[in-house]
Amino acid sequence: MSQPYPAYPMPTEDADNAPYLRAWRHGVLLLQHCEACGREIFYPRSMCPDCWASPLSWKEASGHGTIVSFSLIYRPNHPAFLDEVPIALAEIALDEGASMLARVLGCAPQIGMRVKMATDVEAVERYPLPAFRPLA
Repeated sequence: MSQPYPAYPMPTEDADNAPYLRAWRHGVLLLQHCEACGREIFYPRSMCPDCWASPLSWKEASGHGTIVSFSLIYRPNHPAFLDEVPIALAEIALDEGASMLARVLGCAPQIGMRVKMATDVEAVERYPLPAFRPLA
C-alpha cells in the first residue's frame, strides 16, 4: 500500500523507545515513570535522569498539555517537509509533568495554549512522532 504523504524521516527504534513508538502508532502517548522518585520522563531512556534508578515503567499519559514555547520553521532540514512550511514546533508541558517537543497542527500556536495529542487515524499514519492540536 503506497503512502499518500511525503516520506518523512523515521525515528530509529531501539530498546529504550520501542514501547513509546509502538504506542504512538495506535494513537496512545506513553511516558516512562520512575518508581524510585516518581518522576514522569520524556524522552525514552534507560535510567531516570533525576535519581539514576532503573529500570523504568511505562504509563499511559492523557495527551493534554500546555505550550511553553514554540518556533515556526520555514527552512526544514529534510525535503519531505518543504511543502508544509511554516511548521509549528513547540515545547509542550504535559499535564503529567514531563515536557516534549512536538509539532502543533491546525493553528497558530501561542504560549499558554492548551493542546491535546492528535489521535485521529490521519495524524497517526502521517506523522512518525506525536503531534498536537489545540484543545477546543
